[in-house]
Amino acid sequence: MIKTTVKVEGMMCKMCEAHVNKAVEKNFDVEKVTSSHESGTTEIISKSELDTEKVKAVITEAGYNAVSAESEPYEKKGFSSIFKK
Repeated sequence: MIKTTVKVEGMMCKMCEAHVNKAVEKNFDVEKVTSSHESGTTEIISKSELDTEKVKAVITEAGYNAVSAESEPYEKKGFSSIFKK
């Protein structure tokens, strides 16, 4: 799993977050998308690495300013991770 974090300017409320999330979900095969207007970020969890330039372009087309994007490996946190060694 890969976590892509995008710094997004212009989100002002929960509706803005939903708008960004919907744009990402419509254009990419993702497991989960979470945006926060308070922190100005969108976190995308996907099975494979996304093209960060395309992610930024999709968010920009939705009417927001995608400033930067970076990807990193992601491991689900939860009960099952207790047993991994």
